[in-house]
Amino acid sequence: MEILLATFSALFSVVNPFGAMPVFLTLTQDDTTSRRNQQALRACVYMILILTVFFLAGQAVLDFFGLRIHDLRIAGGIMIMRAGFELLNPKAEDGKKISKDVVAEGVEKEDISFTPLAMPLLSGPGSIAVVISLFTKSLTVIDMGLTVLAIVLLGLVTYIILLFSPRLMIFMGKAGLAALAKIMGFIVLSLGVSFIVTALLALFK
Repeated sequence: MEILLATFSALFSVVNPFGAMPVFLTLTQDDTTSRRNQQALRACVYMILILTVFFLAGQAVLDFFGLRIHDLRIAGGIMIMRAGFELLNPKAEDGKKISKDVVAEGVEKEDISFTPLAMPLLSGPGSIAVVISLFTKSLTVIDMGLTVLAIVLLGLVTYIILLFSPRLMIFMGKAGLAALAKIMGFIVLSLGVSFIVTALLALFK
């Protein structure tokens, strides 16, 4: 349960599906409700597949490039800290910033479930760095199964949030979203610091 909850909470903070709601609604503003729900479902399935693949094959990628897990944790921690600062920044209009060009391109696309929804909106560099850093050679099969289960649960919760995003946007309003973004930003920033400190302690040992 500790592995399940720790993995879910860490990934939920970085993925931040609440912050993805404004961009998701912008990209699907001309779609019907059924079409919007279909895009959300496919995006969450893609997110689960992407994070699972990187979790299982991440160590092999690091070995191929001659990188250590501590190197990834430090680099990932810096990226996660940057994402946390952006969430805390009051100038940010949403909790999940992607470039205006990507948004404009997504509006014109017929199918936005893989890009830009699944990648980079939901499964971006920060979440990929988190799942790769979760894999260690000491993990048992049960531990790996629980981590994958946490990724699946994250996909399910993200789908539910995107499914009810129009109502949530009305209920929470801009003030509620801004407050939530700051809370998530603080958690993400703390997670990035934890990544860096853990890696540095392991290196100096």
